[in-house]
Amino acid sequence: MTQQALSMENKRTPDPSPFRGLGGLFTHDRRWAWGSILGGLALWEFISRVVVGSKLFLAAPTQVVMAMIELTSSGEIWKHVWTSSLEFFLGYFVACFLGVALGLAMASSRAAKAALQPWVSGLYATPTVALAPLFILWFGIGIFSKVVVVAVLVIFPVTINTETGLLTTSKNLIETVRSFGASSRQIFFKVSLPSALPFIFAGFRLGIGRGLIGVVVAELFGARAGLGQLISQSAETFNMPNLFAGVTILAIAGIAMTSGFQALERKLIPWRE
Repeated sequence: MTQQALSMENKRTPDPSPFRGLGGLFTHDRRWAWGSILGGLALWEFISRVVVGSKLFLAAPTQVVMAMIELTSSGEIWKHVWTSSLEFFLGYFVACFLGVALGLAMASSRAAKAALQPWVSGLYATPTVALAPLFILWFGIGIFSKVVVVAVLVIFPVTINTETGLLTTSKNLIETVRSFGASSRQIFFKVSLPSALPFIFAGFRLGIGRGLIGVVVAELFGARAGLGQLISQSAETFNMPNLFAGVTILAIAGIAMTSGFQALERKLIPWRE
């Protein structure tokens, strides 16, 4: 078979990879994914309706859906979603920017690493969630205290992943391009940064979950609106459908943002595949 015929045959052969699309949920393994989701929801419905038997202790999925419809119809849910979204995205983007900058500094300078490493390691190991009441005491119950909590929770995974990605760049590859006369700037943008991008995006994805936790925890200790405030208020009144509605919205947001980052990563970092 000629080379041209082989090329045409490869073009006609479909890619069987299950990782195309959003996490493979809409290609090869979609029936398993949806089967798992539907099976889990059915089990949840059975346990709530038959085993527990009271929505004061466990709301069924159908009851959660009805609560979400009622909250949406009344317009109450939108103020909570808007407040939590604003707090999350402000804190998240500030933390991602600062985290990449700190990781770059630590990877590029021994002095910066020596100065910053104790703070990064110590604060990352500190239960920042427990400090949320202190931040609220300092900055009030407004949006700024929630942004600070989110930023503190997100910044360290991004910093550590950025530094790790830059330091794991192949030394042989760097020496090879340097031998061809590449400048330090060219080495960074053409070799080190592309090599570190998968690690940086992994830090971004880790930050999503931590940021959402930060929003909820900060709002639990004091807020005028937000999904955390909705969850806290619902727990106090034993309104389990509304409580699970808030939790479900957070879970859906986390899944959507993580899937979006995975899709963006496949577009920006095709060589990783």
